[in-house]
Amino acid sequence: MTYQSSDFSPEQLAVLRIVQDSLPDSPAPFREIATASGMSESEVIDFLRRLKEEGFIRRFGATLRHQIAGYDCNVMVAWQVEPSEAIEEVARSMSDRPEITHVYQRRTHPEWPFNLYTMIHGRNEQECRDVVRELQEQTGVKRYEFLFSQDELKKTSMRYF
Repeated sequence: MTYQSSDFSPEQLAVLRIVQDSLPDSPAPFREIATASGMSESEVIDFLRRLKEEGFIRRFGATLRHQIAGYDCNVMVAWQVEPSEAIEEVARSMSDRPEITHVYQRRTHPEWPFNLYTMIHGRNEQECRDVVRELQEQTGVKRYEFLFSQDELKKTSMRYF
């Protein structure tokens, strides 16, 4: 099902605004959300459970701030996966790596033939390069470009409501 903001009550929108950010750091976060939104705790849980079952909410999980955890280096790697290679299989292999947080397929351009992108996190540049070397050996993809991050200028989760 596809939702629009008009499909939700003001209380439900309040819940969604809260949960798309950090959950309250509390022994009873859903009770706090309920108090802030004007719903009961069971209504909040039922509402979120329904949205999860319908696929509107993909998951609830912790977000680790990688720089604080000692992962100071990240690199987007642009890979040129040849048409003869199964891009889905290559992407699946790359997705299995815990150091990789994002895998995207994108269109190419005559001056930029790269069609698969991965975001790799490591403690340092060498760790990131080692992951790329291992992926190259594993997948057989020969051509790639490193796009190392210089500065993080903005990092926020998407806000929908």
